[in-house]
Amino acid sequence: MKRFISILVTLCVMMSTVALGAELDKKAMKRLEKEKKEKLKEYKKQGWQLLGSTRTLDGTLMRHYEKLYKLGDDGREVAGIATSVRSKNNGKQIATNNACITYGQQAGSTLRGRVLAESNANTADASTEFENFFQAYEREVEKEIKGEMEESFTIIRTNPDGTYEVQSYFIISENAAAKARMRAMENSIQESDMARSHAEKISGFVQEAFE
Repeated sequence: MKRFISILVTLCVMMSTVALGAELDKKAMKRLEKEKKEKLKEYKKQGWQLLGSTRTLDGTLMRHYEKLYKLGDDGREVAGIATSVRSKNNGKQIATNNACITYGQQAGSTLRGRVLAESNANTADASTEFENFFQAYEREVEKEIKGEMEESFTIIRTNPDGTYEVQSYFIISENAAAKARMRAMENSIQESDMARSHAEKISGFVQEAFE
C-alpha cells in the first residue's frame, strides 16, 4: 500500500509539473503573439516589406520571436540598417556590415568600461595605452562575429526619392559570440603592453555577456 501511495504521489507531481510547463508555454506564446502583432503593425504603418522571401511578414516575425524565446539567455538580436541605397542587394550587404559594426562597437564599449574600471586605469596615460587595443578589438570582433550571425529576416521600403532603406535582423548565440570575442581578443591583444599584462582579466570580461 505504501508503495502504491508513493507511486501515486509521484504521478501527481509529474502531472502538475507538465501542467505548469504547458501553462508557462501558453503564457509565453501569448506574449510572443502580442510582440509580433505590435511589431507587424509598426512595420506595415511605416511601409516595410520583406526582402528576398516568399513567406509572409506575419509568419516570419513569429518564427523570429519563437527562436529568440527558445534560445533564452543564449539568444541575442542584432540589427543593421542601410539608408538611401539604389540597389536592394547592396543595401542588404551594407545592412549586414553595419550589424557587425554595431556588435563590435557594443562589445568594445562594454570591454572598455569593465577593463578601465577594474584596473583603475582612469588616468589619461592609461586610457591612451589601452586605446589601441580597444580599437583593434572592435575591428576584430566585427570580422569574427560575421560568421556567427544567422540572418532571420530583412525588410525594405522605398524612400520618397526612389532609393531604398533596408534593415536586416540576425540572431546570435551568446555562447558562439563569446568564442568569437575570444578569438578577437587573441588577435588584438598584442596592440598594447598594458593589455597583455591584464590578459587574464580581459579574457574573463570578454567571455561575459554584454548589454
